Amino acid sequence: MRAAVLTDYGPPKVLRVEEVDKPTPGPDEVLVRVHASTVTAGDTELRTMKVPWLFEIPLRLWLGLLRPRRLMIPGMEVAGVIDAVGASVARFAVGDAVFGGTGMGFGGNAEYVCVPAGGTMCIKPAALSFAAAATVPIGGLAALGYLRRGGIAQGQRVLVRGASGSIGTFAVQLAKHFGAHVTGVCGPESLERVRSLGADEVLDYTAQEWTENGELYDLIVDVVGRMSVLRCLKSLTARGSYVRCTIPGAWEVLQALWVRVASRKRVVLGDAGESIEDLAFLGGLLDEKKIETIIDRRYSLEGIVEAHRYVETGQKQGHVVVTLRPADES
Repeated sequence: MRAAVLTDYGPPKVLRVEEVDKPTPGPDEVLVRVHASTVTAGDTELRTMKVPWLFEIPLRLWLGLLRPRRLMIPGMEVAGVIDAVGASVARFAVGDAVFGGTGMGFGGNAEYVCVPAGGTMCIKPAALSFAAAATVPIGGLAALGYLRRGGIAQGQRVLVRGASGSIGTFAVQLAKHFGAHVTGVCGPESLERVRSLGADEVLDYTAQEWTENGELYDLIVDVVGRMSVLRCLKSLTARGSYVRCTIPGAWEVLQALWVRVASRKRVVLGDAGESIEDLAFLGGLLDEKKIETIIDRRYSLEGIVEAHRYVETGQKQGHVVVTLRPADES
């Protein structure tokens, strides 16, 4: 089978498409014939190992100190059709159209991938395209999980920083779905896009510093990071929550601990959490057209290097999809 292979840590050119052995599912796994996958910011961080040192050390120990010690295929979310099931699998059958995450086994940027049958994977709604379904397991679940961890509630004033990306586009729509008044922060090229997703207000971060506009928010979802936690808290109500979606460094952790001691405000760091039920919930919202997924660009597997280069620009609006079987996309 064809697969994108990570041969070293570094720039996009360390990726190449190769013929590799088709995987065989274990007793508790399913083999998915991949129709669509994605390239996310997380994929680029894994490729470069540009993550906070608290996470870089264990990652390198697990994957390889100087370069991957085993066959490394990137890609963390997929949509496709089950080609084979393990002997112990009862939840899925051959021929089921599914979508979900690959977990820490990665492997989504390939024609086939083995995924645990008990992992975060669901039957794909019939009306949802494979490309659209592939965008949900990372961006959609992260947006939903972070909003819930922040205590999203009807009538709140919510600010989404990084509203035009894969997490942000879902966060804006889901916050509106839950009845919040939503402000989206993005670049000038994305203002109309974010407004079209239902944002009540849209701020151009290049023209206006949102922490200095005098507004207070009950919940701030920060997809971007790279700004002092304490600085962001200036725009939070007395009992509001600040949710940081990026991998926290030691300084962010210390600031969060200080806020916990010195204030009634909440700082939420760490993983968003995920579940099969949440993935099915998002699939249902998409199927009913209560929310939509934004696909910025599509690439073939042979375009994986260019896909990584584009994601690294930080200019994508929504998702970048890798289509492996365009002929039978539905």
